[in-house]
Amino acid sequence: MIKDIDLTLTPQEAFEERTIKKKAASKCGLSFTKVTGVKILRKSIDARRVDIKINLRVRLFVGEEVKNTWNPVSFPDVSSSPSCIVVGMGPAGLFAALTLIEKGMRPIVLERGKDVHERKRDCALLCTKGELDTESNYVYGEGGAGAYSDGKLYTRSVKRGDVPKVLSLLVQHGADESILYETHPHIGTDRLPSVIENIRNTILKSGGEVHFNTKVVSLIKKDESVIGVKCGNGEEYLGPVILATGHSAKDVYRFLSISSVPLEAKDTAVGVRLEHPQSLIDQIQYHNPKGRGDYLPPATYSFVTQVNGRGVYSFCMCPGGSIVPTATEYGYLSVNGMSSSSRSGSKANSAMVVQIRREDVPDKGIFSVLDWVEELERNSFRDKFMAPAQRMADFVSNRLSSSLPGTTYAPGLVSSDLYGVLPPIVSSYLKEGFMAFNAMTRGKFLTNEAVMIASETRTSSPIRIIREDFNAVPGLYPAGEGSGYAGGIVSAAIDGTEVAKAVAERYSLK
Repeated sequence: MIKDIDLTLTPQEAFEERTIKKKAASKCGLSFTKVTGVKILRKSIDARRVDIKINLRVRLFVGEEVKNTWNPVSFPDVSSSPSCIVVGMGPAGLFAALTLIEKGMRPIVLERGKDVHERKRDCALLCTKGELDTESNYVYGEGGAGAYSDGKLYTRSVKRGDVPKVLSLLVQHGADESILYETHPHIGTDRLPSVIENIRNTILKSGGEVHFNTKVVSLIKKDESVIGVKCGNGEEYLGPVILATGHSAKDVYRFLSISSVPLEAKDTAVGVRLEHPQSLIDQIQYHNPKGRGDYLPPATYSFVTQVNGRGVYSFCMCPGGSIVPTATEYGYLSVNGMSSSSRSGSKANSAMVVQIRREDVPDKGIFSVLDWVEELERNSFRDKFMAPAQRMADFVSNRLSSSLPGTTYAPGLVSSDLYGVLPPIVSSYLKEGFMAFNAMTRGKFLTNEAVMIASETRTSSPIRIIREDFNAVPGLYPAGEGSGYAGGIVSAAIDGTEVAKAVAERYSLK
């Protein structure tokens, strides 16, 4: 017998698999000894009250072999199949490549940066010595921006594609099965690189190609159709092109514009990284001055408010995490957050951003929002990628911080008046948003224990590549965040999957 049941447990009860098994057996009126095993299907924390509960849906196996809740995908040999060029090796590119293989096409994946392990060394040099490799950093390289930005897998894009399949493929390639049932699934920056490497190996074993340090610099066109790409090393690759270059490859938008690919400026959101002691966030979210205790995970939060009709919200919250520089050029600074799988750090951070509309910035055509964001990144840059920062309560009171708290931002902080760094539309709305969030937490969130670090600018692409069912430029298939149609690891993976399906359909493959 296999039976799915719902349980409501205490954090301690839900912490131990044996206890879950006993509770599930008891609810079904079965002897514990007859239960072959239990698989968790869904898990969430109800922290609305002091008496915190864990809600579980579990699959109970009685006298049956315990089976996985996901089905592995078989990838055929495509070494002799028609080729498709995949530019970029972030989630959109990786999942586009896997889908092409499933559909019988041979992916040739071109990545401007290094493999995921070499990237780690370059990221360390950036943090410890301020040495930037402009092609291998927290943004560029195998795995894309998400590889070293926490591996958070939460998405609202459930109607755009097969989210369970994306998560199952990650598990098939080494991710922990917990991502299949957690409300806010997360792999962690320590584990995600090996998952990415395993996906690369699947591509290679199936007959695909992967080329690192191979930067695409232009499209090859014939009769207004894209028939391939040219790289900075002089190599050319021919075939339909899936362009999955991520939200930060500004040079790509420039050569697309020259190649008459239709682009448009789009809305974005910018702001700061806000870092609190994790213990304080635990106290707030779990309604307990003692924090989370022994059986609860580091607490997360999600805040959103409207200030005069404009959205102000938290984004990409990293419990027990750290803040890193995500610059790709000297003279510019952007920051992001990440966490390891254990989320065991003493600090919590989140982007705190303000919605920026196209009409908010000077009209410079398709590059309007991009140019405006670049100016903010120039204003934020300090020597060796140190970051301008201000204590949260000091910012709201418009008071320069005489000192700054300890931080996870390795390059270091410079006490600054962030009203002089951030555009007025951002600073004024952040101030109002912080006061609203403080009211939501009974006056506990707005504190000088928290520090604001400028600037968070890479929440989404400032440009959209018009694709119109991929008829705008025949042979070119923009995908993922860089195309302006996704935001986050899972949504980008879904978009890459759907774009690859469209390519296969055009070429009359299964």
